[in-house]
Amino acid sequence: MLIRCYGARGSIPVSGPEYVRYGGDTTCLEIRSQDGDIIIVDAGSGIRRLGKNLMAAERFDYTLFMTHSHWDHILGFPFFKPIYDSRTRITILGCNRTQGDIKNLLAAAMRTPFFPVPFSALEAEINYNDECVWSHHIGPLEVFPISLSHPNGGLGYKFVEAGKTFVFLTDNELGYQHRGGLHPQEYTEFAFNADLLIHDAEYTPEEYQQTRRWGHSTYLEALDLAMQARVKRFGLFHHNQDRTDSGIDNLLEHCREIIAAQKSSLEVFALAQTSEILL
Repeated sequence: MLIRCYGARGSIPVSGPEYVRYGGDTTCLEIRSQDGDIIIVDAGSGIRRLGKNLMAAERFDYTLFMTHSHWDHILGFPFFKPIYDSRTRITILGCNRTQGDIKNLLAAAMRTPFFPVPFSALEAEINYNDECVWSHHIGPLEVFPISLSHPNGGLGYKFVEAGKTFVFLTDNELGYQHRGGLHPQEYTEFAFNADLLIHDAEYTPEEYQQTRRWGHSTYLEALDLAMQARVKRFGLFHHNQDRTDSGIDNLLEHCREIIAAQKSSLEVFALAQTSEILL
């Protein structure tokens, strides 16, 4: 399983010299199975660069998993070049109980007066599946969804292939249980013994005093989950829009100090929009 990150920023894209190393694009991951199946997670601004790469490689068949439909997770969709090519086939998966009708939500983002190109201009063959199911099979990959603790709901995912497990929980507030969300222990069990956990780590504890119930975790809460779940690698994700490269480095260093003090073998890192991970 190959995982590529095209956007790790939260809430809104950012730019400037202070954001170079970790990047400013919002959520988008690409996952390749051992058989070469292409899975995309979310359509944040990072999906624009992914689309250019896929077009250049002449790859036109994908499965897109949506975590939820807040702006920073769908704003790149109208700029995803493959949707304007008739050779493209996309299956979009989600859950209507947490997100509503996926097709209508994406179409609304391109509706006048908010966007100049109508949804009807799309040339790709797009199949929508928003049934809330226990698991999906994409080639050799099995995918398990879980409800997130987030305003308006959402889904996290566990990807399993050839004995390797990757858990992705962005936009998940561990300090407050939103409607439809779960208790932190249930996320611990979901991620238990995973080879890789990527989790929302947007806030510091001080910032969280002003942002409780906004749908995001502190980096210390996410670290505690990773340690309790005994995962092998933990990636900080959904970086705050004001968190500079040096600011992310500081959070990362603090995490490593805590891990060392507890004599844990956990490996921690921060996702960048150029990160590539092979499991």
